[in-house]
Amino acid sequence: MNGVSPIPMDEDQTRINLSWICDDIKLNFTNPAVEGENISCVQYDGSGNFLAYGDRGGKISILKTNNENKKSGFPRYEPYCAFVSHESEFDYLKSLEIEEKINRIRWLPQQNSSRHLLSTNDKTIKLWRLSERPNRSSETVYRISRRLTSMATQEGDEEVFEEDLNTGTGGAGDVPASQILAPRRIEAAASVDTSVVARCRRVYANAHAYHVNSISVNSDQETFLSADDLRINLWHLNVSDQSFNIVDIKPANMEELSEVITSAEFHPTSCSLFMYSSSKGIIRLCDMRQQALCDKSALTFQEVDALENRGFFSEIVNSITDLKFSNSNRYVLSRDYLTLKVWDMNMPTGPVEVYHVHDYLRSKFVALYENDCIFDKFECAWSPDNNYLITGSYNNLFRVFDRSSGRSVLIEAAVSSHLVEMANSSDALRTREVTSDPVAISDNQISVDSIDYSKKLLYMAWHPSLSRVAMASNDSLFMLSSQGEQS
Repeated sequence: MNGVSPIPMDEDQTRINLSWICDDIKLNFTNPAVEGENISCVQYDGSGNFLAYGDRGGKISILKTNNENKKSGFPRYEPYCAFVSHESEFDYLKSLEIEEKINRIRWLPQQNSSRHLLSTNDKTIKLWRLSERPNRSSETVYRISRRLTSMATQEGDEEVFEEDLNTGTGGAGDVPASQILAPRRIEAAASVDTSVVARCRRVYANAHAYHVNSISVNSDQETFLSADDLRINLWHLNVSDQSFNIVDIKPANMEELSEVITSAEFHPTSCSLFMYSSSKGIIRLCDMRQQALCDKSALTFQEVDALENRGFFSEIVNSITDLKFSNSNRYVLSRDYLTLKVWDMNMPTGPVEVYHVHDYLRSKFVALYENDCIFDKFECAWSPDNNYLITGSYNNLFRVFDRSSGRSVLIEAAVSSHLVEMANSSDALRTREVTSDPVAISDNQISVDSIDYSKKLLYMAWHPSLSRVAMASNDSLFMLSSQGEQS
């Protein structure tokens, strides 16, 4: 770890154990051969009670906590709803197909019983409302009495009919009002079962000429930004036909293009501040109060490579693929191909902490370039108390860093044939060590030559208040939690 000393941990804060278990796995496939069912983004809502994930087929699935079924103090997530958010389109002007893959999902703060989220593919952003409604089969049945003559029955002078006042049908037929007695009682025969309806409230389209890579909701809860390779736009949630361009790095001559925008994020509490990262490994902090078009950043965060470290692959591996503000709002976490970096908002000259994720891949750059894996975009996440960092790697490996000690652990989220047993097991996941030897000499070792690059933990999100992480690899969603929440 480079830079200043790690931030000391508050003695009263909860410490998250570096031993992890996989307490649940969700599989997002009906046909294992369909690549469109591979998960492409994961996001918790602000409460942590809902978890949304999108796939390459344009579908969004929502999970909700089931508090009645807990495992080691952590609630289990059950399917809540699923719907198709985007479908493939064709741009006839540019003769390009726009794939339906969901690039980002962002929850909006809950204002009422309904929940709202934003989703985007490469071109179009949509606002969805999720609301619970009683099933149509749920009916309220009223018991209605009608006067009868003494000759009509020997059991009494009333006949009881059931009538569904929701539909106006029942056994009483056209009974004169004078013959109807007041209902003796009302039986609520309505079931408590509800169905979740997803409705598209707004479509924000025709504003991006390039692929959208980020959306971020502002703390004012009224606006959000969307970023593509060269521009960042500001939207009002209630206005879908107009946006404001706040960043434009497109050169007059495209041959002079030297960098692209890779990620953008609003500040968690200051509604005028936002950050965006570039393929050059630069992070820029912008203030919308300074000017309408933020072509000059307020602060620029960059680490300059030493001359001996520069090479053919330097610019590729230095490209920032994810950007996250800390929960304390003071630090920023960035992920490039090889490292995690922590930046202090008050020290733009360089990162205060650098963590190496998989340096053992340096010897494989040529192979990774040939199979395009060197362009993979790994995400990262902060723990709720900012003391731990997590990010993914290949072979379904992920690494957790303890900021107080600089210690890290490499863990494998393995999928075995005993999938169900593993998901319900309290056994800790196996820690791994990658060796440069052609053959691993112990059970916990993996040879760098045998790493499976098709199994990659690209997408992840940390629960807002618990030591629990959701991460996706291909069509599998892993729900991982710390074995000991306090130590």
